[in-house]
Order: sequence, then structure tokens, then C-alpha cells
Amino acid sequence: MSTQPHILVVDDEPQILRALRTILTEKNFQVTTASRGEEALTLAAANPPDVVILDLGLPDIDGHEVCAQLRTWTQAPIIVLSVRDGERDKVIALDKGADDYLTKPFGIEELLARVRVALRHSVQSQGTKDVVITAGNIVIDLARHVVTRDGEEVKLTATEFKLLAYLSSNAGRVLTHRTILTNVWGPAEAEQVEYLRVYMRQLRKKLEDDPRQPQYLITEPAVGYRFLI
Repeated sequence: MSTQPHILVVDDEPQILRALRTILTEKNFQVTTASRGEEALTLAAANPPDVVILDLGLPDIDGHEVCAQLRTWTQAPIIVLSVRDGERDKVIALDKGADDYLTKPFGIEELLARVRVALRHSVQSQGTKDVVITAGNIVIDLARHVVTRDGEEVKLTATEFKLLAYLSSNAGRVLTHRTILTNVWGPAEAEQVEYLRVYMRQLRKKLEDDPRQPQYLITEPAVGYRFLI
């Protein structure tokens, strides 16, 4: 049985499928390709992937629906790859369960970097989530509710810790405003984006060396946030 990470690439452009198969295979990945949504769902069920690279504009069912159906049974990271660069398309894809979003045309090195991040997230999600998360000089002990920076404890409010814990437990993923608000504050607060921004500013002041140029608590403009390790 292959120990190579398995990547499912779903795109209706033959040249992109060929290029990604060649490049990813050279990087020692096992690659499966599909040009239609139904085909992708069938292949994923037969041989579950470690990462899915998914185009939204498919000829049979929309990529958003593929994403939603995959999320009914797998937590494998999904990287959306699409010419659709509108904020609405990004937010819908991420709310449907995608982990990341890359707009065509894309740089192959950036895509490979996103795949590496996705694989780290995938390993972390396979039932062995770390209770201690380290990001540079920041250590987050999820079990003890303790956060340190350069070895010194950082005093966080209960809500600040809950927000940081949610972001860091999903390290590498792009999380939409709605997703964060729903999971941290509850569905009734899902539209309170300014409320979220206030708490993000507070966390950055306490954790980042330069809050204006954060290294860990990253803004995805008009979409949400990502925690980087």
C-alpha cells in the first residue's frame, strides 16, 4: 500500500489536469484526476484522498456542491482552485467546508505551499489533535487554557482564549467570519463581523511582535482569518 500522500485533482481543463498530475507526481504525491463532479465523488469514495484540489466550474455539478457532499463524510482538506475571484464565491466555498482558496492563474510554488499546509492540517485532524500548539514564540496549551509568549504567560479573557483556541485548532485553514462567529459566539452572532475584528485586534496586541504586520493571526481580506504555524 502506498505511503505517498494521495491528492485528488478535480478540474475540467485537460491541460491543468495534465500539468498538476506531472508536477505533483514529481513531488512524490499519489495523484488521481477527475474532470467532472460526479466522477470526483465516486473516485474519492473508492480511494479517499488526503487533499482535494477542486475547481468550482465543473460541467455537471457545481464545485460548491462537490465540496458540500465531500464534507458529509470526509475531513480531508479541500483547496479550491478557480477563476472565480469574487468574494462571494470564496465565502460560499469556505462556508461549504473548503480549507483554502487559490485563484487562477496561480503560481505552482504557492499551490505546493498550500498543499503542504493542508497536509499538516490533515495529519492533525486524524484523531490526534495536539493539546499543545506551538507557533514561533507562542505556546497554546488547550487543555490547561494557558498561553505563553517567550515563556511568559499571556493573560487572555475567556472569549479571547476561545477564539484563539478555535483558530489555532484549525491552523492553516481559511475560516470565514461567519464560521468563526458561529463556532465561538454561536449562530445568533454570525453577522457580528465588527465584534470579531475587535477581538482579533486585542489578540494581536497581546501575541504579535508587530500587531500591524501579524505573523500568526492573518487576515484574509473580506473573507475571514487564518492562523499560521
